[in-house]
Amino acid sequence: MLTDYKGFFGSKHNAIPYRSGMDKELLKKYLNGKGYDVQYLPFSDVDFRNMNFKNQFVLYTSSEDKGFYYKDYIEDIILGLSLQNAILIPEYKFLRANNNKVFMEILRDQININSIKNIKSHHFGTIEELKQKLGELNPQSVIKPASGAMSTNVNLSKNRKDVIKFGKKISRTKDLLYELLDFGRSIKHKQYIRESRHRKKFIIQNFIKGLRNDWKIVIYGKKYYILYRGVRDNDFRASGSGKFEFKEEIPHGILDFAEKIFNYFNVPNLSIDVAFNGKEFYLIEFQAIYFGTTTIDKSPFYFTKENSKWVIHKEKSFLEKEYVESVIDYISKNFGKDGI
Repeated sequence: MLTDYKGFFGSKHNAIPYRSGMDKELLKKYLNGKGYDVQYLPFSDVDFRNMNFKNQFVLYTSSEDKGFYYKDYIEDIILGLSLQNAILIPEYKFLRANNNKVFMEILRDQININSIKNIKSHHFGTIEELKQKLGELNPQSVIKPASGAMSTNVNLSKNRKDVIKFGKKISRTKDLLYELLDFGRSIKHKQYIRESRHRKKFIIQNFIKGLRNDWKIVIYGKKYYILYRGVRDNDFRASGSGKFEFKEEIPHGILDFAEKIFNYFNVPNLSIDVAFNGKEFYLIEFQAIYFGTTTIDKSPFYFTKENSKWVIHKEKSFLEKEYVESVIDYISKNFGKDGI
């Protein structure tokens, strides 16, 4: 189990101390109880010359550090382990998609589930690429940075001028010295094309009209936790609104929709944001690692599917226990009861 530079593993809403991740001793206790030996190892202690993780189960954490510099390092380590044929839980592609909406949408486009493709995204690496495609875009679109939570810097355009304005805002890469040097190159060398000053990747999606809320659904193995999130006042965004409720009455079919996605991804646990306009469901975003735990921490109930029907269980859950149970379920399903 790979830990970050602070010695933390995973995320946990109500961790003590604040933002210290899951309780490692509890995780170890639960995994030991299932017959697994556990070794915690910092990412920086992974020695690719002298260690071989082939066919070993590797659980790992991610990071939401500002700028995602440390997460970039974590990706190097996890990709290296995948090259050694370690059994990564979850697979590397889900780490790449964590807080990376561009790659998240790339995964969506390759998923063989037509019902999740009613969200259509265009992804761009620079504002210049956006300008070249501007005529193909709907003037009323949702513009999102590749990273970020709680709908930060997510904007709704009214026209194509707005699309460019918001695209510039979220893609700006400010470095005055570099820009001056590059300007000098354009003076010195004729026909030189200057580097873009807007190189933060971003996506543009179709806008779903008339929504008053969305649903956060987190899944741990066989247990489904669902949270109602109302949109902000005079806004179109639900994430970060603070208007959260645990409602036992939920749209018919929403858990079947979530189950289909969960089964396709084949991961131990999953967080998805789902919108419903009264006719069809929309998968807004998904994460399979290092997602928020407010929903499971605070939910007074969860759902399971029994004899093809969804049954509500009115009891609290404990994150570390459910995390371990979901991992064990995943291992049993993919590698048999005794693992490899």
